[in-house]
Amino acid sequence: MLKGGVFFTCELAKRLTVPVSLDFMSVSSYGDDTKSSGVVRIVKDLDESLKGKEVLIVEDIIDSGRTLSYLIEVLRQRGPESIRLCTLLDKPERRVKKQVKVDYTCFTIPDEFVVGYGLDYAQRYRNLPYIGVVEF
Repeated sequence: MLKGGVFFTCELAKRLTVPVSLDFMSVSSYGDDTKSSGVVRIVKDLDESLKGKEVLIVEDIIDSGRTLSYLIEVLRQRGPESIRLCTLLDKPERRVKKQVKVDYTCFTIPDEFVVGYGLDYAQRYRNLPYIGVVEF
């Protein structure tokens, strides 16, 4: 997932030992706020077909699950063999959409707003080489 997930995706892809094809999608539900609006927009769609493929969605962070719940349903309609979900950071205590099942999680974090390593606040701070908590 663009934009935040690209940092983690690149690191992950270097370590995968199976044949991989990369494609990118950009979905937005935050705008310039720190909380999801609940309205999901596909900003950039995939270039390749998913028909019969094993799909791994790679995310920077999973919060409420609203965006991923919507996205997974959209992608299922495209006929993939399977869909799995991998995230760098997971905030399960914020999960609204309980049906979003995370297959691979690197770190579970508390309910704090974080930036860096691809994560942003109003498109800023993505380039930080670390993940930090924003204090308002």
